[in-house]
Amino acid sequence: MTDNERELTPAEKWERATLANNFIFYKVMHNNPDICKKLIEILLERKIDHIVMKQEEELEIDYGKKGIRMDVYAAGEKEAYNLEMQATDTGELPERARYYSSVIDVDQLKSGAQYKDLKDNYIIFICVKDIFHKGLAKYSFENICHENPELMLNDRTYKYFFIAENYDKILNKEQKAFLKLIVSNSRMSDFTEKLSAYIRDAKHNIQWRRQFMDLEREKTYAYNQGLKEGKEEGIKQGVEKQAEESAVKLLNEKVSPEVIAKCVGLPLEKVLELQKGIK
Repeated sequence: MTDNERELTPAEKWERATLANNFIFYKVMHNNPDICKKLIEILLERKIDHIVMKQEEELEIDYGKKGIRMDVYAAGEKEAYNLEMQATDTGELPERARYYSSVIDVDQLKSGAQYKDLKDNYIIFICVKDIFHKGLAKYSFENICHENPELMLNDRTYKYFFIAENYDKILNKEQKAFLKLIVSNSRMSDFTEKLSAYIRDAKHNIQWRRQFMDLEREKTYAYNQGLKEGKEEGIKQGVEKQAEESAVKLLNEKVSPEVIAKCVGLPLEKVLELQKGIK
């Protein structure tokens, strides 16, 4: 049996984890703000004065509303940044980017402040796969006017999707080196060399290894429970369907609903409901 044919153990997953794993990405960025700041500068192609790593990467906007769990949430004097590492295409990343942007705005705008006090909002997804299937290594979005594309809304919200598998399509050498590191672990620049050293340090952290393995066990347990419950529910539905089919046949033979209920194991109310459907 090959590795592709069996589920890897948590220990094996840890040994093979790279920066494309969001646990590793989170640990490296959160514990090395200088690296995180440099990465943002490389991806946005602009200098940043400073950033403050936000510790509240789990944001709740209101009771009963959906909160978010971000990989990296950092803020400068006039900007807020969210970086997400995404190894798989979940099919709803554009919607997630929209929601993350709105939640960060709520978090940043203090009570009584004016809307103009909102910080520039940058949502950056680093994807392994091309979720848009257009062959680009970088997709940038901001709001423009359909009738006049030269007119920008200037709401200062920006969304970026960098595609690691298309790294050879990008012209910026530092961006290319970073994206290639994601998919091949090769080091093509001083920054990726330094970043790789931090990744190695993270992989040697015993506490982080234990946390990773605990998370993997929890995910595996939740997945297996879901399969078990789904299987049990499927069996239950199959038995009920078979009982209903038998009840309908007996009703057509003019057997009384009371007798049918006892014979097939359905509630009398259900048999009477089936009888109405026949009539």
